[in-house]
Amino acid sequence: MAPMTRAPLNRRLAPFGTTIFAEMSALATATGAINLGQGFPDTDGPVEIREAAVRALREGRGNQYPPGPGVPELRTAITEHQRRRYGLSYDPDTEVLVTVGATEAVAASLLALVEPGDEVIALEPYYDSYAACVAMAGGTRVPVTLRPDPAGGRFVLDLDELRAAVTDRTRLILLNTPHNPTGTVLTRDELAAVAALAVERDLLVVTDEVYEHLVFDDAEHVPIASFPGMRERTVTISSAGKTFSFTGWKVGWLTASPELTAAVRTAKQYLTFVASGPFQYAVAEALRLPDAFFASLRADLAAKRDILTEGLTAAGFRVYRPRGTYFVTADAAPLGAQDGVAFCRSLPERCGVVAIPNAVFYDHPETGRTLVRLAFCKGEAVLREAAERLARL
Repeated sequence: MAPMTRAPLNRRLAPFGTTIFAEMSALATATGAINLGQGFPDTDGPVEIREAAVRALREGRGNQYPPGPGVPELRTAITEHQRRRYGLSYDPDTEVLVTVGATEAVAASLLALVEPGDEVIALEPYYDSYAACVAMAGGTRVPVTLRPDPAGGRFVLDLDELRAAVTDRTRLILLNTPHNPTGTVLTRDELAAVAALAVERDLLVVTDEVYEHLVFDDAEHVPIASFPGMRERTVTISSAGKTFSFTGWKVGWLTASPELTAAVRTAKQYLTFVASGPFQYAVAEALRLPDAFFASLRADLAAKRDILTEGLTAAGFRVYRPRGTYFVTADAAPLGAQDGVAFCRSLPERCGVVAIPNAVFYDHPETGRTLVRLAFCKGEAVLREAAERLARL
């Protein structure tokens, strides 16, 4: 048989191989290490929400194709959530789209809204699927780097750098707040500046807000769609997985103007068409849980954050205390690390813990060369054991 003259993988995806998450999770399995790399909880979410999914299955709700935009019960619950939490009003029939997790929402949004050659500004370090989605859309990724503020211990957005990144070819800004992997939460002032720039330069904003309920201390989550002039130019994305600890259900959604929602729906219908039927009914109930649930969630995660950050500090890392998400970024340089990827690959054998190297989330990997990310969405006993193991370093 004659050899192929062209590589099987198209050139847009050629730079992307196996994700770092798959590699490090396989390493955790092979070594028996505690996996603090991939961000999934080690326990299920509320029993009543799980049982709501079981009830939907038994009653035949969602076992066949659900409506393309999502089941009406969930679309209504999403609009109620946005109104109650943020004062944002959306039409459940024309301004809501249910997706297969936030990952599909991001992919469909970029495929729908970006033309080949358009520039997409993304805050680095960024979740790795962003880069792949921009590439699949034929866009050009333009990174703007979040940098650690030594005084405040958080990563901050340089608004001058953001403004300088905008050109005549810029189509949209891809935001993520609360931010994975740094754990920073953009402030009202930062968001107001981003909004003003988007209005001034007539840019769209796609904003990934899956960690909206996971904010700590004095941090608050403010949707950028709530700022003047932004509702009509913003696609707001969230999901159930992170908030309710059912990451395998893959129920996400977006809210946007009718025009933007219709555009994204056009792309989405040719990706998965529909999915997660019975789970959509359960998530509709989850979004109506009382405020006490969300308060308890934040308190529980804040306590777990403190266990891990204190353990990392005691082990010798320089720790950036997160104000949101369930990840903490730490610098391994004080431990003598010069390469975060090599450090993470050696960590399971050295102390039985798996982490993710932040460098893979950068276009400028030198900026995050010695930074690593660990997840604290695990049981307290697991986190304490991980802290003890890290102390061996």
